[in-house]
Amino acid sequence: MARMGRPGMSDAQKRELWDRWKAGESISQIARALDKPPGSVFTVLKSNGGYVPPLRRRRPGTLSFADREEISRGLARGESMRSIARSLGLKPGTPASTVSREIARNKGITRYRAIDAEDRSWDRARRPKPRLLARNPALRQLVAEKLAQDWSPEQIAGYLAKTYRPGSGMRVSHETIYKSLFIQARGVLAKELTKHHRSGRPTRRNIHNTVTGQWRSQIKDAIPISQRPPEVDDRAIPGHWEGDLLLGRGLTQIATLVERTTRFTVLVQLDGRDMHTVTRGLAATMTRLPEQVRKTLTWDRGMELAGHKELAATTGLQVYFADPRSPWQRGTNENTNRLLRQYLPKGTSMADLAQDDLDRIAHKLNTRPRKTLEFDTPGDRLAALLR
Repeated sequence: MARMGRPGMSDAQKRELWDRWKAGESISQIARALDKPPGSVFTVLKSNGGYVPPLRRRRPGTLSFADREEISRGLARGESMRSIARSLGLKPGTPASTVSREIARNKGITRYRAIDAEDRSWDRARRPKPRLLARNPALRQLVAEKLAQDWSPEQIAGYLAKTYRPGSGMRVSHETIYKSLFIQARGVLAKELTKHHRSGRPTRRNIHNTVTGQWRSQIKDAIPISQRPPEVDDRAIPGHWEGDLLLGRGLTQIATLVERTTRFTVLVQLDGRDMHTVTRGLAATMTRLPEQVRKTLTWDRGMELAGHKELAATTGLQVYFADPRSPWQRGTNENTNRLLRQYLPKGTSMADLAQDDLDRIAHKLNTRPRKTLEFDTPGDRLAALLR
């Protein structure tokens, strides 16, 4: 198989990537496990439409990667074809022409490289038979027309099964349609037809590749929001915060925190979104606030706050995690992030923002009257509580 994805991902890593995807892990989880950028993971997944490829098996009697490494070393030592063939330990009677053909089809004696030859070997071994939609133009055209009318693959398959008799050649499963859509290397259905797919996903996730019902952020000893003290809900007592990351273009981000009672906003400059960077940044900023307003913090379930115990020990904030897909449980923070987009529009890089820049933006929010505070400012409300 040709090497897919960004440079630096070995075949073993790709196999692990697909195994983890099949087990239901998210792209971000796989990226952390492999220590690779999420974009690299997505590139490999998209290359096969999200479908887990079968395990590659070498046909008995063919050259292995170790054999090709031995050929490469033999060439470097200036050995003859016959000598290299003997050193490979192939079955008795294997002619030296086996080695000479291998070298000739892979750039010759001076440019032969084992890893390149291995890749080309896998490419040549791939002989997929033409797919059903590729073999049947009438069926392909009908499927394309229905997709263009915003029909789902399942609706198309059901319609064909109801309209055409078995053996007519005009039936196809919905999975075959999905594969023809998402695996663009097949060149069966036009890429533009994916725009009519209502999920908007660039890859297929079937029943075997689902994360439904899983707590994907496996944060050790995470305390769910259901265990948060009831006093947090009524906003009568200050010191309870909500927080999240606000993402910018590229791998840039800041942390946003807002106090539930006063709507006082704090912004934190971050050089990365990994656990250690986020934990240190939040701790350094929050410890500058008075202890009486450091009671709890409710965060999204992202792994960037997996170091919540360290944060709690440093700041005194007890950290709680919102439920999956429940942004309303941090509604104050979500609303604040929308307000911040006035100053930090989507698609803006945050790489050049210093903490002073963020403090100035936070000051603008904290000195603006808020209807929910009866047109007091968050700064005024917090100051009154601290007197």
